[in-house]
Amino acid sequence: MAKKPHSKIEQAKIVLEKNWQGSFTIPCEGLYPFQWNWDSGFIALGWAHINMDRAKQEIRSLLSGQWKNGFIPHILFHNESDSYFPGPEVHASYLSPHSPALKTSGITQPPVLGFVLEECFKISHNEELDFVREVFDAIYHNHHYFYTNRDPKNEGLVYICHNWEAGTDNTPVWDEIWKDLESPEYQLDRRDTKHVDASNRPSNREYQHYIHLIELFKSWKYDDGLIASNGPFLIQDPLFNAMLIKSNESLINLGNLLEKKEQVSQLRRWQQKAKESFNKKLYSKELGTYVYYDLRNERHLNYVSSSSFAPLFAGVPNQEIAEEMVRWYFEKGTFSGNKGQFLLCASFDPKSTSFDPKRYWRGPVWINLNWIIYRGLLRYGMKDVAEKIKHDTMYVLNKFGFYEYFDPRKEVLNTLDKGYGGNNFSWSAALYIDMLKNTNL
Repeated sequence: MAKKPHSKIEQAKIVLEKNWQGSFTIPCEGLYPFQWNWDSGFIALGWAHINMDRAKQEIRSLLSGQWKNGFIPHILFHNESDSYFPGPEVHASYLSPHSPALKTSGITQPPVLGFVLEECFKISHNEELDFVREVFDAIYHNHHYFYTNRDPKNEGLVYICHNWEAGTDNTPVWDEIWKDLESPEYQLDRRDTKHVDASNRPSNREYQHYIHLIELFKSWKYDDGLIASNGPFLIQDPLFNAMLIKSNESLINLGNLLEKKEQVSQLRRWQQKAKESFNKKLYSKELGTYVYYDLRNERHLNYVSSSSFAPLFAGVPNQEIAEEMVRWYFEKGTFSGNKGQFLLCASFDPKSTSFDPKRYWRGPVWINLNWIIYRGLLRYGMKDVAEKIKHDTMYVLNKFGFYEYFDPRKEVLNTLDKGYGGNNFSWSAALYIDMLKNTNL
């Protein structure tokens, strides 16, 4: 008898199982062989629905690489692998007096652990309070790190110092920074282009800039003060800050349950200042959405990307601004196209000359940003548009499987038989599970 094919949700579970490494989950085999920070956060949400013990271990494993000052790096090199560049020898995190014995990178990623912890607690039907108590202080320490080391103007907005910290590695927004950066021609030993189509990845010249920033940080021994004073890449990113604000909100909720009065009071102070500054500084009246601010050159980077809509998830805009933003860009605007020719949500403005529907964060649809925006739309009661973005997300996952990212052009999707980037990608599978199973919405 022929073996019955697995359902899509069973296929998603298989992806997570295959990428499980005993104590953490890799994003995908070969291309990303280590533990990544925000990947693990989203992956934990998928595990929470099917194996809560693994969700907890995923978070514990990530926190095992936390630095003494509260910093959580973007890569933890628990294991050995030669399939990824740059590896631990390039990052040389040991140069920092704060680094742990575990080899890690010296840069971070969007801080999702706070809201991930609350989501896992809800998925457990509020039964995992002991685990919340176990990890709360470490996650709070991470927030304390950001507001005391990454906010030089004490305005409640933290900066990122490397494009990889944004998570949106090669968004065209960074082109404004790269054109003024004199990066040497480093010898690159790239491995990513051996695993996937090079035309879908950042260019070699972009990688020169990425490595140059790391070399600068190493020369300063990853000292935040020196980076803030001298780093050429100092950006207040709407996605990064929205994730921090949303995680603040979750830690306040969880801290109240744990009666962490002092930490909750501090979180509330950070939160109030952060939201006020976010709306005052990062909202563009001209564009009707949120943009990036270049601290080094004191200028706005007036580009619209999927990150521009992440503040919905954190409750940053008021209802009027939220509705105007969604109406302008999603209901009748450029991200859906005048005739709805684009899936929601492209990672960069489709009307821009820099839009590239195939190259990483320069245009393709990413499942984690769609999940963030979907949750944000529900928060503001915009159920019709929320269901549209959920429909488009599930469409590409059901049609092509659990790839890293997808083409946003509807007419092109009819000609394709797969997505872009890595296949059997963990957060695509994990968030598929969450979108199907989550009953807390």
